[in-house]
Parts: sequence; C-alpha cells; structure tokens
Amino acid sequence: MIRQQKAPGLERMQGMKPSSSVSSLASAEKQDVTLSSLMHYTRRPSAKTTGPLQQTSRRHDDRLEEKQEVAEVDDRLKGPLIPKKKRKKKSLITVNLSGTRYDVIRQMSEKLGYAIAKDDDPNSYLFWNDCFVATDRISEMKSFQRINHFPGMGEITRKDCLARNMAKVQKQLPEDFSFAPKTWILPADHSLLLNYAKDLRAKKKTKTFIIKPSNGAQGHGIQLFRNAEKIPQSEHFIVQEYIDKPLLMDGYKFDLRLYVLVTSCDPLRVFLFDDGLVRLSTEKYLAPTEANINHSYMHLTNYSVNKHNEFYEKGDSLSSGSKRSVQYFREYLRQNDINDGLLWQNIGDMIVKTLIVSEPHLLHAYRMCRPGAAPGSDSVCFEVLGFDVLIDRKLRPWLLEINRSPSFGTDEKVDFDIKSALIEDTIRLLNIKISDKSRNMAAQKAEARKRLFRQNKRADGPDISEYEKKRQSIEKRKEELKETLARLRKVSAREDYENRNRGRFRRIFPPDDKIRHERYVQLLSATFGIFMSGKAPAMQKEIQRVYNNKLKEVDVMDMLAECEADEKEGKYFTGGTGKPRGPKPLMSMPVSVPSPLEHDEDEDEEMEDEETESMSASGSPSMARQGYHSRRPGSSGRPDSRLSNDGTSSTFNSRPNSGVRSRPTSNMSATNQRSRSLSRTGNGKHTPLQRSTVDDNFLMSVVKEREDELTRKTLVALNEMRIKFPGKSDQEAEFILDKLHENWKFHKPRIASYWLVKLDSIKRRKVIDIVRSNVRAVLLRTWRVSDVDSLKVYRIFNRVFNRLLWSHGQGLWNCFSSSSNATSWEAIFSKSSENICEAELNCCRRIVQLCRDCLLIVYQFAAEAKSSQSNTPHPSSVDEQSSTGQSVSARDKSLSLIPPNTQTMSQKYSKLYPTTRTQSMGS
Repeated sequence: MIRQQKAPGLERMQGMKPSSSVSSLASAEKQDVTLSSLMHYTRRPSAKTTGPLQQTSRRHDDRLEEKQEVAEVDDRLKGPLIPKKKRKKKSLITVNLSGTRYDVIRQMSEKLGYAIAKDDDPNSYLFWNDCFVATDRISEMKSFQRINHFPGMGEITRKDCLARNMAKVQKQLPEDFSFAPKTWILPADHSLLLNYAKDLRAKKKTKTFIIKPSNGAQGHGIQLFRNAEKIPQSEHFIVQEYIDKPLLMDGYKFDLRLYVLVTSCDPLRVFLFDDGLVRLSTEKYLAPTEANINHSYMHLTNYSVNKHNEFYEKGDSLSSGSKRSVQYFREYLRQNDINDGLLWQNIGDMIVKTLIVSEPHLLHAYRMCRPGAAPGSDSVCFEVLGFDVLIDRKLRPWLLEINRSPSFGTDEKVDFDIKSALIEDTIRLLNIKISDKSRNMAAQKAEARKRLFRQNKRADGPDISEYEKKRQSIEKRKEELKETLARLRKVSAREDYENRNRGRFRRIFPPDDKIRHERYVQLLSATFGIFMSGKAPAMQKEIQRVYNNKLKEVDVMDMLAECEADEKEGKYFTGGTGKPRGPKPLMSMPVSVPSPLEHDEDEDEEMEDEETESMSASGSPSMARQGYHSRRPGSSGRPDSRLSNDGTSSTFNSRPNSGVRSRPTSNMSATNQRSRSLSRTGNGKHTPLQRSTVDDNFLMSVVKEREDELTRKTLVALNEMRIKFPGKSDQEAEFILDKLHENWKFHKPRIASYWLVKLDSIKRRKVIDIVRSNVRAVLLRTWRVSDVDSLKVYRIFNRVFNRLLWSHGQGLWNCFSSSSNATSWEAIFSKSSENICEAELNCCRRIVQLCRDCLLIVYQFAAEAKSSQSNTPHPSSVDEQSSTGQSVSARDKSLSLIPPNTQTMSQKYSKLYPTTRTQSMGS
C-alpha cells in the first residue's frame, strides 16, 4: 500500500526538471540528503476513500507542496543569504502647505531644500496657513515646529480693535501715537461722531469721512461721506477721517504696502523688509467733492478694486505700471530732493510703536497657549504682516490698516520679485534645523527626568537651620546666574545668526540706537501699565530685565565664580566649622616680603616729593581736573590714597582706622607693600609696567605701547578726581573725610547701618554709578573712542564695580576693613585668565578709593541734611575730643557745618547724592 503511494510520487519527481542544486546534491557524497529522505515529505494518506473532485484538488495541493519542499532543500544547500543593507533615506525639513494657495511659497521652500509634506502630516517643521489659526493648534505644537500666525494678533489687524487700542494709548501718550487718523467705532461712537461734525460746522470747516467694515479686506464695503449725519449706525463698521491731501505720484494717489516680520513676542523682535509695493489709483486725484465722492478708482488704492478698471496698467518692470516697488519710490523722492532716509526712519518708528501697542496682548495670548515654555525660548509662532501706509503732502506717514494675511499672489513681475525674496528671507531667518526635532526630544526627556528625581525642598520652615537657608540661597543664586548666562549666550547666538542671514530685512526692534532703544522700552512699560494694570509691576520688572539688561557674559561668569568660591570656602557656615572667609591669594600677582619701617618712611617721603613736582609741572588746577594739593594741617589724620602717575602706589591704605592721626606706615597691610614692590625693579628704579607672564615680543608692539600709555593717562586722570561735597569747597570736603577717619570708631556702625541696611540695592547702585559715570567720561576723553564698553580697561573696571555691589553692598564695605578683606575685590582677577597689568590694577585701586570716599560723603551729606531739618547738630559737627585730647577749633567746626547758602539743599537734592569733580552740580 505504501509502495503504491510512493510510485506516483517518484514518477512526478522524475518527470520534473531537476534543479542544479538537486543534481549536485545527488552526486555529492558529503551531503546527508538522499532520495528516500526527499520522498519522505511526499507521503500522503490514501485517496481511495475520497471523491473525484477531492482527488483532483488533493493532487494539485500535492504538486504545490512538493515544489515548496524542493525549494526549501535548495535553500539549505545554498547556505545562509547575506541580507542587503538598506540605504537610510536622507531626512529633510518638511513643510506643510495644505493651508495656503500661493505657489510662490512652495517654490521658495523647495529652493531652500525643504520637502513638501503630506496634507495630513502633523510632524512637519513648518506650517503655512492663509487664514486664522486656532489657539488649540498652537498649544499642541512641539517646540521645533513653526507656524505663521500669532495668537492675539487680531488686536491690531482688526480695524475696530486697532482703533480701540490706539484710542487708549493716545489718551496717555498723545505725542507718541499721533500717526493714526481719528477713528470712531460704530454704533458705540456714533454720538461722538455727530458731535465732532457739529463742532466742525461751528468752525465752518468740512471734512470727508470714510467708512470701512471692521473685519473687511480687499476694498469691499468702503464708502465715502461728506456729511456725517448720513452715515448709518451699522454694526461692525468704523469711520475714519479721510486724508484729503495725500502725496501724489504723477498725479495719482498711492499708498505703500510694507512687509514686517515678527519672529518672536517673548521677547519682541521685529524686522522690516527693505522693499514693498507702491499701489497707485487708476484715476487722477482730485479733492473729494459731492461730484466725485463715489469715484472708487480715484480715492481707493486697493489692487483688488483698481484691477477692474480699464486704465489699469500691468508693468513689465519695477518702475512702471499701476503697481511699482518701494525702491523705485525712494529713488523718485531722491530725484525730487526729498530726504527719503528720514521718511523711512519715521515709518519704521511708526511700525515699532504699533507693535508695542500689540505686545501686551500678544505676550498674554502666547503664554496662555504655551504655558510650559520658558520665557525667552524659541518661538513656535512668527508672522508676516502687511502695513498699509499713506504719505501726505508734508511727508508724514499715516497708518491706514494692518493685514494679517497679506496676498502673496504673483500676477505681475514686480509681485514675484518682491514676494519671492520676502518669503525666502523669512524662512531663512526662522533658523529651522534638522536637529531641532532630536534636540526637542532630548530636552523633554531631561525635563521629565528632572521632575522625576526632584526633591521636595522646603525653603522656609520652623525646623530648617540657618546653615541650610544660606546654602539654599547660594544654590538659588547660582541657578539664576546660570539661567541668565544661558539666556545671554542664546541672545548673542541669535543676533549673530540674524546679522548673517537677514537678507533684505532690517531689524527695527530692538534697535541698535541706544537712545531709541531706551525710549521704546519706556513706551513698552507704559503700554503694559495701560492694558495690564493688574500685572503691570511684575511685567515692567521683567521688561527692564529682558530689554535693559546691561550685564554681559563676562560679568555673569564673574558673579557665578564668586558664588562657587563662596560655596567652596564655606561662607554659608554660621559656626566656626566652616572654611576661613578671607579671599584666596592672588595667583597671577607676585608677592613680596614687607620692607622695614625705616625704609618705608624714606620711600614715602621720596614718592611725595616726586608727586608734588610732577603735579606742579602739569599746570594750574581747573574745575574738572585739579592737581595734587600739599598736605594741610588739618588733614594729617587721613593717609593719602593717590597713586603716582607712573603707575605705582604712594601709600595706598584703607582710610577707616580707629584712632589714627598720623601716617600708619608701620601698620601697612601686605597689599600696600606688595603694590610698592610691584613698581620697582632690582636696582630700585620705577618701571612703567610689570610684564611677568606675557611674551616680550608682543609687549613691544605699537598697539600695546599705545594702550599702556593711555592706561597711564587714565591713572593720572583718576588720581586728579575728587568727590565733591554739594555746597562746600574741595578743602572742606577733604577736611570732612579726615574727621570721619579720625572718629572712625564712632561712625563705623552708623555708616554700616546706612550702607548695608537703609539703602536698598537701587540706591546703592546709584552711589556707585556716581563714580562709574565719571570714569566713563574720563575714558571717553582719554581714549577718544565712541564705544567705551568695548575697551578692555572698562570691562576690568566694570568687574570691580560689580564686585563692590556684591552681596548687597558687602563688597564695598569689606574695603573699609583693615584686614585682608580690604583687598578682597582683587580676588576676581585671580580667577580670570586675563592678564592685568600694574597700571590697570592701580586704576582699579583708585576707583575703589573713590567709591569709598563717595559713600562717606553721601553718608555725611544725608546726616547733615537730616540734622538741619530737625535743627539738632550732628555729632560730627559739634565740639568733640580728638584722639589726642584736643578740641576741634572754631574754623574746623565751621567747615563741617552746612554753609548758610545750602540750607535748602536737602530739598533741591532730595536723593542726597553728591557729584565728583568731573560732574557739574547742574547735572
């Protein structure tokens, strides 16, 4: 039975065309595969019990299975196949253009190498829509995606909203926002409109009014009226005063379509395209009358209206036809001896102020849609706006309306040339990168991990120790500084990219002009106060922090290094277990052995003689700069703090020293002795600079010598600066400082309370700014540069000023100490890789001394003003016993009192801040 079933299978196998692998198998003795083993797979149950149809189907199945079995045997004989490597598809930036009908956007996207995504692709990098985008869609977007609309932009693109917002700011700031025509919103302002028309009739004046739909476009529904009483009280309409004296081009009325790009609202960044469209009417312009008031082709400049006129001309170039370019218009003005630069500047100013009005609404709406985004992060929204501007005969720009979705149709050559360049530069400015998606995923994972492992810390609680509070405050400060540093670096990188890839765009906010920038920031703060009165104080602080941040990256890094140094040195420890509070030794400065007392006294006398001779030869003193005065009888109690003109330190010592009446040469600190040794060579002669760590070949260059010479001149000018007491002479001011040092034990706790407790951070900064502003003036006069901030020496001075304000004024107060804390500010240079020469270090020491004198003068002036108001003498201005037991003479008492002509000075100078010699009292 089994043999009968095998025979048909054998015949079929023998009848089949054997494959090469099977024939090779039969001849190979090494292979463990025989014909019987092959026939083993063909055995099937008997077919006698089945019907004819079932037998036929069974035979067909048998043939298929036998073919598959032979193929499997072939595969086993051939061995394992090596899989082919699949080529990875090159990932491209995808653009979803399902929401736009303009083909020029597709062309420019492909030109930049972007791939057009499917209509339903939600993971595209860029979305472009012609219409309004729902806020839910913006909320769902990932941080690497971009969409071409902002939420809240309707506050200026809708005509009624623009009129309402402009009316609010015009009440508070009428001079800054007078570029919009008078507007009434119907039906609410209908009675105000009639009253205005009645006043015009009383003055025998006539005006033309233009009525527009609130949310209309392309010139639909626009009408002109000569009589305001005929205007219907329709809803969703606005009425504007018609500008009947426009600037004409070849006798035709025209307006400008300007394109503005807003890349971010947090913070605000605005760019103006340097070209646009000039849209001319198709009938010669005449002043509006009852006869021509319905001539739309004369009074309206909309392309959608005038293209239906038979006189409409399609130009073959940018300078012909009924539609021309703004560049041609500017050239037309120059040919007619009109300053186009001033007009273009006024237009940019008008655009910035309009967007400042919208910024409170934009920022609020955007943060509501993106609640998890950090302030200052990359914006997922951008917008290209079309500003319609009309120029009158006095070359004054007027804002007509703003289009949220300007037309990108390219019916003519001028359209394609301008709009294609506009879209290309816009997409390039967005700075979309293929790595944004992976970076976004990594940031999300890091944020999730941070939330997962975050510990619940209680900043304040009954069981928290003072040590823990101070440690947490330092950690919080470090985090704030790190965020500030990251933000500054991001802003710097963004500006660098924009400057290299802005194309034909020009950034108009934030502007490069510092004066204009400050004015815009003031307007921005004012608009937040108008529209967001509840959140105005917090927002205004944020505005000052974001837009008026004067800190630079190097300053933040210095402050961060100070925090890390405090943490390492254990300055947050309250007990004696922490590390010493003193500063680290200066690693980049040489250290010398203190000289004997007799040698110091000889050197002091020699240096005084040299200073007196050099200063007397320089000329007579002036109001702004004064030479060195000889030692007065009443000034023996205060050591002189000037530095010699060659860059060395005379007898630089901290003034506050209790009970000191003569030069404390024997108690001179190591810092003063070190500064002396730095200025001398082995043979005892003075050298201009100490060049210890820099190659001599570079120091001998012309540039370095010039900088050294200017630094020495700066030091001379700083030595000549004195703190001026309001209403007193220079000798009286010096005498007051001497008396304060003589009675330092009495004044020390009061000055500490005044500086560290009574003055807040703003007033402390103002005290330091008195010296800072005059130092800037000295550098401007000495170095003869327009930008002082770019100077290396000013960056060094800024670090010193910041160090003096460190820890709520503790940095300056440490300078009054007779211990090593008096020079703790020098520690900022030990952590820096920048080499500081001796002249620059002496300049910094002189600046510190000026700041100390300034604080003492401010304290004394405030004390005298307070005592004059209460009619009680201040302890420093009454008879008191000096350290030698002698009373102050009558002359000395009169010098420390306020002169009779300064009794009202406390009212005139309510802030109680003095000026320096280089700053006049009028300023």
